[in-house]
Amino acid sequence: MDTTTFSALAEPNRLHIVELLRNGPLTVGEIADQVGIRQPQASKHLRVLLDAGLVDVRVVANRRIYRLQQEPFQELNEWLETYKALWDERFDNLERYLKELQAKDKPSKE
Repeated sequence: MDTTTFSALAEPNRLHIVELLRNGPLTVGEIADQVGIRQPQASKHLRVLLDAGLVDVRVVANRRIYRLQQEPFQELNEWLETYKALWDERFDNLERYLKELQAKDKPSKE
């Protein structure tokens, strides 16, 4: 797993931009307005996301339109799935243990 992805997503404004782009492509101006930052700031954040491979850009006249790249997020999902299996097993073990404790604590019917 490439740590560049995590570094890029660690900044709250960039994570917010990614969340916005989940709904479809946006221009820099639209992103800046929705995030509540100025266009130069939005452009800097988008450059980081672009360098990390999380977004791509299409130039139409004097507008830059950004959209998410699927591949890095699929890779991130696959990486997280390996941990999901580990945690599922641990939670299953915890559930069994708690049921054993509950069974021991129940008063026997006599």
